[in-house]
Amino acid sequence: MSDHISGPRALADPIADITDVYAFPSPQSPGHLVLVMNTLPFAPPNASFSDGLVYRFRLRPVAAANGDDGSLLTTAEQEFVFDCVFSAPAAEPAGGGQAAQEGTCTTPGGQSVTFRVNEPDGVASHGVRAFAGVRWDPFIMDAPAALKTIATGELSFTDPSSIYLDGKNVLGLVLEVDLALLPGADLVAVIAETLTRGTINVRIERVGRPEVKNMMLAPKQFDAVNRDLEIRDLYNMEDAFVLGETYRGAYVARLDANLAFWDGLDGKTDWPAGDGGRHPLTDLVLADFLVVDVTKPYVEQGSFLEIELATRRGELHRTCGGRTLNDDVMDTIFTQLVNGGDGPVIRDGVDRSSRPASLTFPYLAPPNPDPPALPAHH
Repeated sequence: MSDHISGPRALADPIADITDVYAFPSPQSPGHLVLVMNTLPFAPPNASFSDGLVYRFRLRPVAAANGDDGSLLTTAEQEFVFDCVFSAPAAEPAGGGQAAQEGTCTTPGGQSVTFRVNEPDGVASHGVRAFAGVRWDPFIMDAPAALKTIATGELSFTDPSSIYLDGKNVLGLVLEVDLALLPGADLVAVIAETLTRGTINVRIERVGRPEVKNMMLAPKQFDAVNRDLEIRDLYNMEDAFVLGETYRGAYVARLDANLAFWDGLDGKTDWPAGDGGRHPLTDLVLADFLVVDVTKPYVEQGSFLEIELATRRGELHRTCGGRTLNDDVMDTIFTQLVNGGDGPVIRDGVDRSSRPASLTFPYLAPPNPDPPALPAHH
């Protein structure tokens, strides 16, 4: 499920678990970029944000393609950071309901935007419109079928299928950012992080693209080098823009093995290994951030990975890229992994959310007042 429950630490401390990240040009306000970070899988309707966390968006201009095959987009050192923190929730009202809570977003220029959690229209100030609150989880995927595929070595998707425990909620954080706050960044890389709040900020989780951790890094059985290593917590602590060298070899070995597994599911090799068994997509996966062209208009479907794949082919991209809330990105991912886009679409049988996101702020659908509970086996 994208980045839900993406490692032991996320399972142990779900308040810091980032479930999904989205970035797209605003369909409502031209000249603005929308950033969405969802956290806390299976959030109850009265859930509150943590006052012990920093919810951080980091953006960098994309510098250039790097590599002989043009497959890797690299980022500049310049960085734009939006940090959001929350007050301790007030006592629950008598008779239950939502406890009052306040959020503060700090812009790259140091200005503060203060807003109340669950305020439907959010607050706009200093070039940022901010919303935070409980929302319907917009992720589109048959997660059990994907896990069965990994376990059996056979594509296990059915058509039609269903979203795993559809109707679950998340804590949604939405920023609509005036592009004037991102000077010189026409092509921008986006990641989201949760960190401990205080004088020392420890990164707990970071997310760029969906399913890197759960579908591409989690399976151990194909990795002959690090077969016993649960690698996702190590990966979460890394800086997505400046990947350290200490564990890089472990990430590469795991991805080379697991990407080869996905490629072989249709009985043929669409991504021939390079020197030392390197899978052609490993470096692209490790450049784990969304890439958005803020000069292009919002596109509902089909923009996810378009910039990266066009760059890999040595072509100009056509769309805004990034990731929109209603885009069925898992079909795009599975198709690229299994047949390199040179074959039928690999569908997981789920094409849309039962509560699609809207085209107006805060975009995420209102929460389910009676969501399904987290299964006991988790």
